[in-house]
Amino acid sequence: MKSAAKTLHNVNLKLLQAFLLVGETSSFRTAAEMSYRSTSAVSAQIRQLEEQLGVTLFHRTTRNVRLTDEGEQLLACARRALMEVEEGLRKIQEAADIRRGRVSLSCSPTLAATRLARVLAAFEKDYPGIEVFVRELSSEALMDSVRQREVDFGIGPVIASHEFSFEPLLEDPLYALVPKRFITTSKDTIALATLTNMPLLLLSQSNALREYLDTMLAERNLTMNTRYQFTQAQTLISMASAGLGAAILPRVVLPPVIDPNTYALRIVSPSLSREMALITVRGQSLSPASRRLAELLKQLIAEPEERPRATRKARATA
Repeated sequence: MKSAAKTLHNVNLKLLQAFLLVGETSSFRTAAEMSYRSTSAVSAQIRQLEEQLGVTLFHRTTRNVRLTDEGEQLLACARRALMEVEEGLRKIQEAADIRRGRVSLSCSPTLAATRLARVLAAFEKDYPGIEVFVRELSSEALMDSVRQREVDFGIGPVIASHEFSFEPLLEDPLYALVPKRFITTSKDTIALATLTNMPLLLLSQSNALREYLDTMLAERNLTMNTRYQFTQAQTLISMASAGLGAAILPRVVLPPVIDPNTYALRIVSPSLSREMALITVRGQSLSPASRRLAELLKQLIAEPEERPRATRKARATA
């Protein structure tokens, strides 16, 4: 038993790697080229391995090299062993990356203001060593930051594009904050056509939500009576509460307590909503630290009723 244990102890990784190359290519010359060694050096490694194990691993002729039965068994074992080693090294490297990692992301202002804090707080608790950098950007700038690889990923709207990959995070219906001086209703919805008869408070045209609204209106031959445009959702809420117009907003930014002088009505006919997603350049792989944050976002950013259904098609929304 001691002799066998000593033999196995002497079988080092370099010998197994040389054996794998010869076994998988059936050629000492090819194995030598792939390992940047001479054919005689590789041949010597195989002889050393055979001597240590006390078996012949290859049938050698002037025409070809073929594995023996013992060689076939060792090849299968060596493949499994090296896969385990590689997996172990990968996990160690990921753990090291997590401890000293850095993540940068860009985020839609509406989600940054309402949902991102709780995700980052949970992430910081689990991974205190990772630095996280956040850029709060409008849709156009957000997409550009992802495109230019200035950030690891973006959190923003699904748009019609083959350039990016979108992993849906939440479905966010659109609402109208309507001053009661414009309408009296017992419903909790309002038709899009009805809204066009009121002075509207809208996000500026740099926001993808505005582009989405313009498209929906054009499809129905409707025009908007735009009263004011702003870049921040909170400004629209304030203006609606002052009675200046009906503000069109995603549900995530609606205040928990609605001003008594306004209605919060879901827009229907058609039912409008935006799909928010984790955005990367197509084919891009995330670092271990970025993957951890992305996984947490998928778990925490949406309320249960907001989670996108698997069968729901991606829409070009804000």
